[in-house]
Parts: sequence; C-alpha cells; structure tokens
Amino acid sequence: MKRSEINTYIAEAKQFFVSMKFHLPPWAMWTPDDWKTHRDEAHRIVEHKLGWDVTDFGGGPFLERGLLLFALRNGEIDDPIRPYAEKIMIVRENQETPFHYHWNKTEDIINRGGGRLVVELYGATEDDAFSDAPVTVAVDAIDRTVAAGGTIVLEPGESITLTPRLYHRFYGEAGRGLVLTGEVSKVNDDENDNRFKKPIGRYPEIVEDEAPVHLLVSDYEPLLAV
Repeated sequence: MKRSEINTYIAEAKQFFVSMKFHLPPWAMWTPDDWKTHRDEAHRIVEHKLGWDVTDFGGGPFLERGLLLFALRNGEIDDPIRPYAEKIMIVRENQETPFHYHWNKTEDIINRGGGRLVVELYGATEDDAFSDAPVTVAVDAIDRTVAAGGTIVLEPGESITLTPRLYHRFYGEAGRGLVLTGEVSKVNDDENDNRFKKPIGRYPEIVEDEAPVHLLVSDYEPLLAV
C-alpha cells in the first residue's frame, strides 16, 4: 500500500468516527513528532500494540480485501488483571477480512452502527480444513445455528460471539454503507494467535510516497527506534 492511501483512509476514518459520535483517545491524533516527544511515557501503547492499523493482508486491492482498525486497549497473555482487549474497526461494503480463526481468543464482534455486517462461518476439522458440520454461535447471547459456510447478518446493535478454532470472515453488506464494527475479546496477539485459511500477510508492505500523518502499529518499532 502507498502511505498516501493509508493517510487518506485514516482521514476518512476520523470523519466517520465523528459522524458516529465515537471518540478516540487524544493520543490517536499524535503526529510522528509527537510520538518521538512522548515515546517514553507511551511505552505501554507501543508494547501492547495499541493504535492505528490499516492492512491489506499482505497484498491485493484494499477496498476488496482489507481492514482499518484502532486498538483501544489490550492486556497481556496470562495477566489476570487485564485479560481483555478492545478494537474499533471500519468495514466497507464487500471489503473482506479473509477466513481465519484464533487459537485462544474468544471475541465478540459488534455492529456499532452504520450498515449491516455479514459474517460467514465454518467449523475447523482436526487438520484445519473447513468442516461440513453446522455451526452454532451466540448472537447477543441467543444461540443460532447455520449450515457450514452460512452467514449471520448483524444489524446495528447486534453482536456475535466467536470462539477459538471457528473460521470466520466478514464484510459490509452491499448498498448499506460503512459499518462501525467493535471487537471485545480476550487479549489480542496477532503474531501468534491468528490462523488464516490461506497464508497471507498481517501487515501491509508500505511504499513511502509521502510522510505518515499518524503512525500505524506496524510503524512503532522501525520509526521510534531511531
């Protein structure tokens, strides 16, 4: 992805959050220079990988396969004090987050407003293929069963609970606009807890055609180390 694209998508996201009356923490607006000034006091933000995250999952048109996220909070594995995480995401019409599951994380995916969120589901076999068995999930604590590969469509205000080793992909329903999508979960560990059905990259390769307006989570180590 080009840095200019990332800057544009973040600018659009900030406007959308305002329109939806969703407020980010003040440090979300820090510039790269602000980060260098505050890097010591903000070390937990860096260590827990909080902040902006724009990904095309390693390649491909972002508008077809991609996701914009902001990690608001995240604890540590085996930490009994903060065993949780929270993200806010923007999912576009027909913009796919590809099939994957988590080895350990249970998460609630929440339609916070806007369009309708489509979630496709498969169980996993012992060798990590798609299972043919029906899938039962909780939608706002009420069990619903769909056939393998079936969909749950979340209206604004609805949520779905996704348990470990449950393959899922999601995208915004066509013709309904952007979806403000929340995630509340156990601790998030993108490096070790994601199993994509087809091997893909988690973070984009960035072409630096202009300076970043805001740092991404994937920028912290290379840019703040100097």
